[in-house]
Amino acid sequence: MLFFLSFVGVFNTSENSAMDPHKQLSGDIAHSLLQINAIKLNVENPFIWASGLRSPVYCDNRRILSYPAIRHKVVNGLTGLVRKKYPEVELIAGVATGAIAHGVLVAEQLGLPFIYVRSAPKGHGLGSQIEGHVEKGLRTVVIEDLVSTAKSSVAAVQALARAGLDVRGMVAIFTYGLAESRKNLDAAACPFTALSDFDSLMALPGTQTQFSQKDLAALQAWREDPIAWSDARTQ
Repeated sequence: MLFFLSFVGVFNTSENSAMDPHKQLSGDIAHSLLQINAIKLNVENPFIWASGLRSPVYCDNRRILSYPAIRHKVVNGLTGLVRKKYPEVELIAGVATGAIAHGVLVAEQLGLPFIYVRSAPKGHGLGSQIEGHVEKGLRTVVIEDLVSTAKSSVAAVQALARAGLDVRGMVAIFTYGLAESRKNLDAAACPFTALSDFDSLMALPGTQTQFSQKDLAALQAWREDPIAWSDARTQ
């Protein structure tokens, strides 16, 4: 079953006014991402990630940029998290390429300088991995669009640290909440917060009605062991 715009209108923030503010925002963001097809769910015909893993969930947060109201909501949410958790921040760093635009918008709201970091140094020119002006010791917050296994996120943090920056933490739009991502971020000693996550997605009122119990069980099984879930469907 492919899960697209059937969620429009199912998330009513007024009915959740007593909810924890972060949980309310998380659900609102998850709902918005579904509205614009930034998040897609398909249990029967899984998506293939860049890593080769098959997954019933796919998230493309670049789509946010095309929807001004949702873009504004997401950037305000990211900026609010940075202000709350890292009031001492001096520099915003986006992870290429998905988080560059979002990171620039956050930096603009905060009135801070911005840089971005590639997955690897360029193979030409100056061979830079980090683009922008870097001053060693600056207190830096990393902006990510999506965290899956967190391997690329951690690589970005490590590259920034090698450049002499004081990385205080990372803020992302969405995370699948996989155990591997928590393990990798903990090993890198990188504090992490996301605007929304898989749990918020599954808690949306329409989820229980749009999917069969079999499909819901499959989604949970994927979350618990995405590698085994993928391997079972790679024949």
